[in-house]
Amino acid sequence: MGCRLNQADTALIFGRLKDAGYEIVEPDTDGPIDVIIINSCAVTASASQKSRQYVRACRRNHPEAKIIVTGCDSEVEKEFWKNEKSVDIYLPNPDKTRILDYINGPLPRQEAAMEKIFLENTTGFYPFRNRAFIKIQEGCDAYCTYCIVPYARGPERSREHKEIICEFRKLLEHGHKEIVLTGVNISTYRDGKLGLGEIVSELLAIEGDFRIRLSSTEPHIENRKLIGIMKNNPKLCRFLHLPLQHGANEILKLMGRKYTAEEFADFANEAISSVPGIHLGTDVICGFPGETEQFFEKSCRFIESIPFANLHVFSFSPRKGTPAADFDDKLKPAEMKVRHQKLEALEDMLASRFLDSQIGITLKILIEKVRKNGESEGWSDNYIRVISHMENAKPGSFANVLIKEKSGKILKG
Repeated sequence: MGCRLNQADTALIFGRLKDAGYEIVEPDTDGPIDVIIINSCAVTASASQKSRQYVRACRRNHPEAKIIVTGCDSEVEKEFWKNEKSVDIYLPNPDKTRILDYINGPLPRQEAAMEKIFLENTTGFYPFRNRAFIKIQEGCDAYCTYCIVPYARGPERSREHKEIICEFRKLLEHGHKEIVLTGVNISTYRDGKLGLGEIVSELLAIEGDFRIRLSSTEPHIENRKLIGIMKNNPKLCRFLHLPLQHGANEILKLMGRKYTAEEFADFANEAISSVPGIHLGTDVICGFPGETEQFFEKSCRFIESIPFANLHVFSFSPRKGTPAADFDDKLKPAEMKVRHQKLEALEDMLASRFLDSQIGITLKILIEKVRKNGESEGWSDNYIRVISHMENAKPGSFANVLIKEKSGKILKG
């Protein structure tokens, strides 16, 4: 459940189980299931609730299975999961790397502390995907006032670059064509003198038919190196997800963000001018405490001024234990809904504008599925879903597609 980092964590768990002789099955398998592992999410109150609903649904559908819950919600809501009757074992985030110690348990457990070391060195296992993830960084030291992630995932730490290179090669050997480098904030990656730019350059130098995608990052000085690499090396996907959160400096300050709107715009415009066709995505929070109508409109104007390819819109969700949960001047739910809808309409406009800009261009797509009617479906390097008709198409292969038209949020060629 949840973000790409959670997907990478799940793959690491899969890898350990596979090495121990377990068979990994699809979540909706009809046959008997011995163990169900839920890697929960806690980024919003809604995400926590969905995690809990899913656990209870698993118990109803598979009453004989052993259910194990780990992930961010198990870390920040320990008391709830300790007492949840649907769960056989709960493992806070630091313990998920030792899941095999408990899968035949429950064992007596002393809760591990969040350490400033990187523990996850197993190669991830992706039985149902062409795309694979490598977790290169964990934790966050930013402590934005609204965010539960630093409490759920602990301090920043980075994986040794030699381990990253080793896992990258293994994933290529397994046939993966797209590998996503992920973490809470990969722009803070550091192994000695090596930063994110250096590790990306080293991976790109490996021979093979593959591409690299970067997960969510920040308008960090380290990322300016990546713009140059992305411009000159087609193996690095033209994609950056830069969480803005708000377009008014007054609200950014209340959020504890480490940049101004002007600094964000400077970075975004450099990326757009340097890398034609780049998919620039972002996250935006509406209804943050103190967000007046004036600040909201200011944020909308700023967002519209940047040629984003997509927005992920979130209504402010107070998370117990974060400073913003106790802030005054909270927005009424009805007004929150109106602002959310305005941002979603803005997202539709921006996404449509970006897709229109790609018509008439040839995009290299990674084919993920081939339908019986001959249609192939895949994703371009700049993260657009593309459907086309082509002969001898195979899942897991690359193909160049001339884009002819738009259908909703899909391009066709």
